[in-house]
Amino acid sequence: MTTDLGLLTTAAAQWDKVAEELKKVETRYGDTVQKIVMGDNWSGISAGVARTKFTATRYEYSAAQTQAKAIASLLRGARDQFTDLKKKLESARDDAIAAGMSVSEQGRVAFDWSKLTPSERSAYHHDPDGQEAVRTAVGKWQKHIDDRVKAVTEADQHVKDALVAAVTDTNKDALGKGSGLDETLTGFNNYAEGDLAKFKKPEAPPEKTGGPEGKLTVTGPDVGFTMSGVKYGKQGTVKAYADLFHVTAEGSMTKGDWALSGIADVYGGARGTANYGFTDEGIVAKAEGSVGVRALAEGRAENGRFGTYGRLEGFAGGELSGTAQATKEEVTLGAKAFAGTKASVAGGLEYAGIGIGGTAEGWNGPGAKAWAGLKHDEATGVWKLGADAGASLPRGGALGFEITVDPDKVKEAARAAADSVGDSVGDFRDWLIDLRLSQ
Repeated sequence: MTTDLGLLTTAAAQWDKVAEELKKVETRYGDTVQKIVMGDNWSGISAGVARTKFTATRYEYSAAQTQAKAIASLLRGARDQFTDLKKKLESARDDAIAAGMSVSEQGRVAFDWSKLTPSERSAYHHDPDGQEAVRTAVGKWQKHIDDRVKAVTEADQHVKDALVAAVTDTNKDALGKGSGLDETLTGFNNYAEGDLAKFKKPEAPPEKTGGPEGKLTVTGPDVGFTMSGVKYGKQGTVKAYADLFHVTAEGSMTKGDWALSGIADVYGGARGTANYGFTDEGIVAKAEGSVGVRALAEGRAENGRFGTYGRLEGFAGGELSGTAQATKEEVTLGAKAFAGTKASVAGGLEYAGIGIGGTAEGWNGPGAKAWAGLKHDEATGVWKLGADAGASLPRGGALGFEITVDPDKVKEAARAAADSVGDSVGDFRDWLIDLRLSQ
């Protein structure tokens, strides 16, 4: 009721500007980069590969415009729909008040006794039929307003589903389908639907029976080197790697009320990275290098808002790193040097999006480390606060702790708690009204 729906109009206008700027980039790309392979000055296998890649990039620029325009259209459609539904909800509230009811800011309906004269209130109190009529009227108006609120909730979910679908690549032109120009399976959506009325949410897949699901990813060998300087507000990076192999296996299943998941990851090779610069994101000075074999296995079990996890890691080789970072996503300080073999174990508990755990490592080989910081995982949205330290000469280990916060789960738990309190208050008020009527 208090949301400024005009912000949707503002956002839609910005998305239209995004589409306009993407059009400029597409035109410039076509007139410069893609143009190189359009003439007869370059031929052969490399020219054919470049033609395919350049055409695919031009396709993504075009698809990005379609996607941006669709988002703008969906936001305008959402504004119109929400405005209409808000008016209907306001009308329902006004009708209820005109019928002698009171409506709280939380949408709870009650009979407005203040509008009655003392004699009228007395007549109601001593008239069982009148009391029943009041309860029936309150229930009718409560359902009427609840239905209007439900319509807004359903519309909100419809808008969310439409936006998610608009930014998901349909791949209708990939793998030889359609125009065949789409070379990116997770690129922009060239078929984004911008009309809320036309959008139909795909049917949900059959409900899982609880059987296990998983995937296996194998890469390597691979060698590479990249380097970029500090410019345009971005940090500089240097990266070199020689991967022998990298294997990742993930799995999940349900067991009664429990959701179980796990991941195993094994990597062998050598890597070296460095990030540096004072940018619009903050201060970054980080370098690390390692050579050897790493293995990780992690399991997680969740039941409602409660969860627990365990993690095992192993390493054989050498590693050296140092970091000092202060950005919007991470504030960390640490250093590490080690050569030999080590194993670590971690475990913890989680409730309502907040987790507390500990780590322990055993080392066989000389080394030392100290690390502390706060980090944000962009992939999961989880914030992690932790610290660990240890030393070995030649045997020893390290101990540490970690606190994790999942903002989405915390909000969900807080919302559920607020709803529960609101329902309890409403029930208590209804009880008081019934008690007064009975007297």
